[in-house]
Amino acid sequence: MPLFVDKVNIRAQAGNGGNGCVSFHREKFVQAGGPDGGDGGRGGDVILVASKRLHTLMDFRYKRSFAAGNGADGSGSRRTGTRGENVTIEVPRGTVVRDADTGRILADMTETDKPRVLLRGGNGGYGNQHFATPTRQAPNYAKPGERGRSLNLVLELKSIADLGLVGFPNVGKSTILSVVTSAKPKIANYHFTTLQPNLGIVEQDGFSFIMADIPGIVEGASDGVGLGFDFLRHIERTRMLLHVIDISGSEDRDPLDDYDAIMKELEAYGDLKNKPMFIAANKIDLPGAEENLERLREKLKGENIPIYPVSAATRQGFTPLMRALAARIRELPEPERFEEEELEEEKTERSFQIAQRAGAYEVTGTAVTELVRSVNFGDEDSLQYFHRSLRKLGIIDALRRAGAGEGDTVRIEGMEFEFME
Repeated sequence: MPLFVDKVNIRAQAGNGGNGCVSFHREKFVQAGGPDGGDGGRGGDVILVASKRLHTLMDFRYKRSFAAGNGADGSGSRRTGTRGENVTIEVPRGTVVRDADTGRILADMTETDKPRVLLRGGNGGYGNQHFATPTRQAPNYAKPGERGRSLNLVLELKSIADLGLVGFPNVGKSTILSVVTSAKPKIANYHFTTLQPNLGIVEQDGFSFIMADIPGIVEGASDGVGLGFDFLRHIERTRMLLHVIDISGSEDRDPLDDYDAIMKELEAYGDLKNKPMFIAANKIDLPGAEENLERLREKLKGENIPIYPVSAATRQGFTPLMRALAARIRELPEPERFEEEELEEEKTERSFQIAQRAGAYEVTGTAVTELVRSVNFGDEDSLQYFHRSLRKLGIIDALRRAGAGEGDTVRIEGMEFEFME
């Protein structure tokens, strides 16, 4: 049986914008061509798509990093760089995408083949054509492209089905699914045969609905015991539940105790017991089943939980059960989507730090890194912009407070400058 994976961590990276170009028009008989540096291309986007062909997140075991293409740099003659290629991440329908760092739900992928842009690529930088003024007619600098944003993501598959089969292992859920649908689940007479949610389509009286066999839940599942903890999340999406009980008590278990135990776990995991529910009292053909059925009916007297005796082995009792389920599902609203939160604009913290190292005052941090990227140190206008920015960011005052004086060495991004009052 293929491995079922329903929760993975991945990393997504939007493309960087291309850098603007420094270029001047060159043409025969034109002595002073103006600036014509083109803009950088936009970085590629990260796009999510819910695909019909995927049913688990198993593909992400082998690839967990996704990066869109970077935009190309601009060039002369006002040519804009080409845009970076988008990267598309295909996920199964029902996948919830969370920000791993904040826990926010960024996307609930319930609609197939509908692309969702998760991360937009960085804008391309302006070429020097944009910086010409009447007093600065030959700007020898351009802007770098914006950096693409990256995110650590959690993908969590929550199956979308109209009806979920729940119950202890080995009560006959997989057999019931095989009887009423065309699904071919693995069936054997031992516990935990079902290692993944199996889906099938039930056709009844011209109406169809999706049935999911949720792997067997055990006592303590909501606390992480057995397989149930990993798969309780799949019940969240179902519109109603079919609680399958071995009414014969064939494994020396009391069906009433089994009912109480499963209901306790459903209540502990997000109060799932309040979903509309039917009971399939399976194995009604075995000795002792009728007596236990009467005990169960007496226990649930006054509760709005219909009980249908069935036998998956002899295919007894399924027509009235399926008709009742179809009629009830028709009345239910569509499953609610998880509330999504807008991805906040990334705030680049323009911070810096000053430390004395090797006889120099070394300035580090995002503020100076981004500043240095935007400066052409061979151009007088750009150098003046650099010095103005140092003062505006408060770096000059901070150096003075740190003890820097006239003639001291200041190191920024590997370059050394002389501090001047």
